[in-house]
Amino acid sequence: MSYIHLPHLDLIGHYQFITFRTHDSTDSFLKKLALQNKPNQKIQLEVDKYLDGSQNGAYLNDEALITLTGFLKSKNELIYELIAFSIMPNHVHILIKPLKSLSSVMQIIKGTSAKLLNELLKRKGKFWANEYYDKVIRDQTHFESVYRYIKNNPLVLGEAKASLPRFYGIYE
Repeated sequence: MSYIHLPHLDLIGHYQFITFRTHDSTDSFLKKLALQNKPNQKIQLEVDKYLDGSQNGAYLNDEALITLTGFLKSKNELIYELIAFSIMPNHVHILIKPLKSLSSVMQIIKGTSAKLLNELLKRKGKFWANEYYDKVIRDQTHFESVYRYIKNNPLVLGEAKASLPRFYGIYE
C-alpha cells in the first residue's frame, strides 16, 4: 500500500491516540482513500468506518484477542501509561501516555505482538500494516471524546460477536 507519510508528533509524556491495523486489512478501497485530497482526519474516519465492517485481515478474535489484550496490559508502566484500548477484528485503537519515544513504543507493540500472534495463529509474514495513525490529545475535552470513541467502537460489532471483551479502560 502506498502511504502519504505524515509526521508523527513524538511527545513523551503527552497523551496519544493511536490506531494501527493488520497488514491483510489493507485493500484497494483503502489505497484509494489514502490518495484522496481530503484532510487526514476525514480519511482516518472513513478508514475506521470501513475497517469496522470489513473481514479482511480479521485475525483479532478468540485466543488472539485474549493474547493481544494481555500483551497490551503487560506493557503498562514499562513503555507507556495505558489509559484505554479497543481491539477490533482487524485493527486496534489505543490511548496512552508514552514513556519512551512514540516510534520506540510502536516498534515494541507491533514487533512483539506480531511475533506472538503469528505463532499463535500458525502464520508467517507481515502481521501489522507499516503505518499507524497517531493524534496528540489537545485538552480534556479531546481526551474524553477519544476515550468514548475507543469505548464505543466495539459496539459496531453487535452483541453476537462480542462474547469476549474488546475494550479496556482505566475508568471502567
